[in-house]
Amino acid sequence: MFGPAKGGHFGVHPTAGCPGCVSQPAAGTKTGPAGGRPVGGRTDTMWRLRCKAKDGTHVLQGLSSRTRLRELQGQIAAITGISPGGQRILVGFPPECLDLSNGDTILGDLPIQSGDMLIVEEDQTRPKPSPAFPKHGAPSYVRETLPVLTRTSVPADNSCLFTSVYYVVEGGVLNPACAPEMRRLIAQIVASDPDFYSEAILGKTNQEYCDWIKRDDTWGGAIEISILSKFYQCEICVVDTQTVRIDRFGEDAGYTKRVLLIYDGIHYDPLQHNFPDPDTPPLTIFSSNDDIVLVQALELADEA
Repeated sequence: MFGPAKGGHFGVHPTAGCPGCVSQPAAGTKTGPAGGRPVGGRTDTMWRLRCKAKDGTHVLQGLSSRTRLRELQGQIAAITGISPGGQRILVGFPPECLDLSNGDTILGDLPIQSGDMLIVEEDQTRPKPSPAFPKHGAPSYVRETLPVLTRTSVPADNSCLFTSVYYVVEGGVLNPACAPEMRRLIAQIVASDPDFYSEAILGKTNQEYCDWIKRDDTWGGAIEISILSKFYQCEICVVDTQTVRIDRFGEDAGYTKRVLLIYDGIHYDPLQHNFPDPDTPPLTIFSSNDDIVLVQALELADEA
């Protein structure tokens, strides 16, 4: 588990606001205050991309101009069975190869745009990986060793977001009683910076919002996720089962850890890795470089 940016879990107020906290339009926007608009950064529109491989044409999900190349390649690998190291990706007319040498390159810096068709081929000049990637899903050798990504159900009591975030940041602790403290924490952070958390952001005055969020019959959304991402110093990824996309809060803040939630338009649940050994506790905190878990989350959302 990991703690907040400063001090104890709820006793100290970190600096409010989310400078550098870039979030895409989140699943929580449907239930958060003022439409649940993300705060503290730029909003990126989801791209519509397709890839054409020898086995057909596929739709690529959850990508934007801020997505890193390695995430695109991971999704292509999961769909086509061609490992990232063995891919050739061509775009445009006449088709030209993308430079795949730096996996941290964001898609907005490459000569592609929303609506493009990517042509994916296997690079015959490179040795083929062994064992090979299967069609759909993670590589076979990874699937044999990877734990399964599952959701844990939390109570549908208007505080599912807060219970879910607490569950993942505390390493799998289910404690619905945490919700009042988390609501008060958010209210304290918002009240500490009325200039940033203005009526334009909150959809109501700062004081009205603070009173509102402390009630047990109100729902959390994008604003609250942004605040908790900053407080816990981690990327919070929300996979939406309706759109089969991932909205990432704190993506560009340089956090080394990420946690995942799943959202169906009404309810949030936490996601975790379960291990075959029943004595091994679930894993709820992942490296921010772990793209396989994002592919697993998209698969889980697609099956929901």
